[in-house]
Amino acid sequence: MKKMLPWLVLGGVLVVAGVMLRAQGRLWTCSCGHVLAWSGNINSGDNSQQLFDPYTFTHVIHGFLFIAIVHLLWPTLSEVWQFVAALSAEALWEVIENTNFVIDRYRSETVSLGYVGDTILNSFGDILACALGIVVARRLGVARTIALAFLIEAVLLVAIRDNLTLNIVMLLYPMQVIKQWQLGH
Repeated sequence: MKKMLPWLVLGGVLVVAGVMLRAQGRLWTCSCGHVLAWSGNINSGDNSQQLFDPYTFTHVIHGFLFIAIVHLLWPTLSEVWQFVAALSAEALWEVIENTNFVIDRYRSETVSLGYVGDTILNSFGDILACALGIVVARRLGVARTIALAFLIEAVLLVAIRDNLTLNIVMLLYPMQVIKQWQLGH
């Protein structure tokens, strides 16, 4: 039972996150009537509605960051409990990210003009991506994880004119010049 406890706690966290997302009005799947594993066009109605999209890669970086923070705060915590804590932080982020306040902020200040929030399917895809980030960070070590994070950010910047860094900047301190560049103007 003791070995199962972390996984039971994580399961409980995920159930609570799903319930909270639904209580906030998030749909289980896309209202479009179809379910896709991947939606690559950030300007389509499928963005943030399907399991994975280009922003999934930012959640891999969340995994890098959350496991680093947890390890710094609780270095003596077992690896499994660090994993549970980091993934719980991601689940909390998914709930916060899908509040009306944050959704409205994304719509008004970022390139995500028609953003309606994530589906629960997409939120759980983001949580899976974070879990992958945690596992990858543990295997690569600090230096290679940082290099991979920079690579992901650079590829996203070129591919979709957005990444985790720009997302944070535009949410906290929006700049019209960045928004215009992201929109291709």
